[in-house]
Amino acid sequence: MTKVTILKDGPLKVESDDDIQITDHDGNPVPHREGRPAYLCRCGGSKTKPFCDGTHSKIGFAGAEAAVEAAEETGGGD
Repeated sequence: MTKVTILKDGPLKVESDDDIQITDHDGNPVPHREGRPAYLCRCGGSKTKPFCDGTHSKIGFAGAEAAVEAAEETGGGD
């Protein structure tokens, strides 16, 4: 089974009973630590994409739910 966990204001944590295969847009394998969860960037600021490098905490990334709530509080929501 593969499990994807959306970490609050952070990356996607991908875990699997099997090896996780990550490929680029051409289908080439992207090396990562086998047997360990993969943490995939959600903020867009990582210098090690597709992997998280912790940039989300430096830039104040807010996950979708937090961003929607903030927009609604400031009148920016639809």
